[in-house]
Amino acid sequence: MADQRSFPAGDEGLVEKKVDSVTLHEGKFLTLKRDTVELPDGKHATREFVEHPGAVMILPVFDDGRVLLERQFRYPVGRVLLEFPAGKLDPNESELNCAKRELQEETGYTAREWTFLTRIHPVISYSTEFIDIYLARGLVEGDARLDEGEFLETFIADEAQLMNWVKDGSISDVKTIIGVFWLEKIRSGAWQPREPAQD
Repeated sequence: MADQRSFPAGDEGLVEKKVDSVTLHEGKFLTLKRDTVELPDGKHATREFVEHPGAVMILPVFDDGRVLLERQFRYPVGRVLLEFPAGKLDPNESELNCAKRELQEETGYTAREWTFLTRIHPVISYSTEFIDIYLARGLVEGDARLDEGEFLETFIADEAQLMNWVKDGSISDVKTIIGVFWLEKIRSGAWQPREPAQD
């Protein structure tokens, strides 16, 4: 069946149209697909990619300007990484509700003010994943409720530390790097965040 998505005017000469789809693996979290597509010149090609439910990342900022981060072991790369809190969407869950849930579950904190910043696509060559980034302010401390089998540590850092960690490679997670640069732009006044998000 042809892909029914709509595309901006002027993109038609670049669009690939789905003509067939095979599920290679369906896991608890991810699904691996192999699609046959029709290229703009009419020829066919295959595209293997991962279907991902989508995710959120939170930039939790304290009133004094410092931010809350996590240390977590990431099995695919075999390292403990420094990251902003994040997590995948549950079925039928809104992005904002996911952000609130993940912040509280992972760190124990809630926030009085939430602002949507942007949506990123971190692995466009082989995954449908998107990550919506939210700014969380007015943090209130509470008790974390980690998922079964989830282990992480939270810590607090300032902007100078974040920039140095990005520069020296201590922060290599791409979503967290993007979050650091968003914070720098907001604090410098170069970028203005949108209106606070509503439920």
